[in-house]
Amino acid sequence: MIPALPRPRDLPPHMPHGADHAFRRACRAVVRLAGWRLVGTFPDRGKLVLIAAPHSSWWDGVWGLLVKVGIGADISFMAKRELFVGPLGWLLRALGGIPIDRNAARGVVEQMVERLQGRDALWLGLTPEGTRRAVPKWKSGFWHIAQRAGVEVLPVYFHYPEKTIGVGPLFTPSGDMDADIARIRAYFAPYRGRHRGV
Repeated sequence: MIPALPRPRDLPPHMPHGADHAFRRACRAVVRLAGWRLVGTFPDRGKLVLIAAPHSSWWDGVWGLLVKVGIGADISFMAKRELFVGPLGWLLRALGGIPIDRNAARGVVEQMVERLQGRDALWLGLTPEGTRRAVPKWKSGFWHIAQRAGVEVLPVYFHYPEKTIGVGPLFTPSGDMDADIARIRAYFAPYRGRHRGV
């Protein structure tokens, strides 16, 4: 039997909670009917950088958003500023999207560090691979954001063979970027996305 997703009242108090969407119940039902389950425990932190891998399909975003809305979590994600226009812009903001100006004098890392430091609670979700294709080297932006903002990294994996989204242990950046990324990437090694592993 597939365990039910946690409900908003079951989330840690410091974890950012989302608005009460009218379609939360529908999201929970879709996740359950599709056979997906969420395992692990969310940490009681107000601010952190969440990284999701392996990212090999656009379905990752679909299942991730359905679970996010279904459990009532407020997890933000970045998207290019140009997408935030009209109805699509409203939807992206409602789902936690943060518009990013990639041409700004301050880079994306600086913009995200500033947001984390200026908020009481913010979970920022990223895909360290930066693409759905297999890559030999991860992008280091997530590490720089966490290190400079003084927050921890929360790994979340997609394991398609068992239809599982798993919440891993918190990781504190040590200051040695290459060693930290190698350790975090090794954590994801047993899990397989829709089309590949890490």
